[in-house]
Amino acid sequence: MKIVLLDALSFGDTNLSGFDTFGEVAVFETTSFEQTQERIQGADVIVTNKVLINAAHMQQNPQLKLICVAATGTNNVDLVSAKERNIAVKNVAGYSTDSVIQHTFSMLFYLLGHSRYYDETVKSSTYSKGGLFTDVSEPFFEVKGKKWGIIGLGNIGRGVANIAQAFGAEVFYYSTSGVNRTEDFQRTSLEKLLESCDIITIHAPLNEKTENLLDYKQLSKCKEGATVLNLGRGGIINEAAVAKLVDEKNIAFGLDVFVKEPLDVQSPLLQVKNKSRLYMTPHIAWTSVEARKKLIASVIENIKEHFKL
Repeated sequence: MKIVLLDALSFGDTNLSGFDTFGEVAVFETTSFEQTQERIQGADVIVTNKVLINAAHMQQNPQLKLICVAATGTNNVDLVSAKERNIAVKNVAGYSTDSVIQHTFSMLFYLLGHSRYYDETVKSSTYSKGGLFTDVSEPFFEVKGKKWGIIGLGNIGRGVANIAQAFGAEVFYYSTSGVNRTEDFQRTSLEKLLESCDIITIHAPLNEKTENLLDYKQLSKCKEGATVLNLGRGGIINEAAVAKLVDEKNIAFGLDVFVKEPLDVQSPLLQVKNKSRLYMTPHIAWTSVEARKKLIASVIENIKEHFKL
């Protein structure tokens, strides 16, 4: 069979040789929408992370049997058209859970501990010239005893909740689906969570219930000194509102996901004055070496299962 990988650059240096056992493999580091049709011509299997596959792509490739999404979300594939043409679509769930949980705490501690300031203080020799053995210019607080609110209590949210609880935080959650997930943590309304929690982390999917869930009005309810982290999807939190509030109120934000990726050079997030209150990473929470290995192994397994190999 012929297999086409459309955006292999997102897998970094992960070993992709496992695909070779299936037949002809074409690997492209990146693929634009305009290049997609030509590159998937004659393919039996398409492997895509974020490259869009629409009805026209399927219509012009009647031999196509399987679309493997190398991610959890399948919103980049026209699922209705795939079903109409009897093309299977398989995603991968759970491969990056531990990686995202770890990055959540990495972002939190970077902001909470003022890591940027203290690192620069030492490296610039300011500390060396200060005459005091320590520097307490930027006070930080312990997680213990703080209220931690989680928006979206799936596997990732629950993992974060368990570790937060181990640190001594009091954990609350808001269910974006309306389902009561557990009795282990306290369920609350979105408004109460925003108003009362010291740390708020977002681990929800993007859908009609979560799109623009946190706009300026909602985020303004956060208490002074709060830290808000988005590791769900970019569209859940209003980026213009974040940029405005960073300069208006003592709220720290950590963003790993954005509405448009890569982030637009004209984004208001790149224009904020209080940069120490905003920490941004380029959608890397899912990308630990272990997570990417699991992802590729799972995609290969999906191909084997579909063709009963």
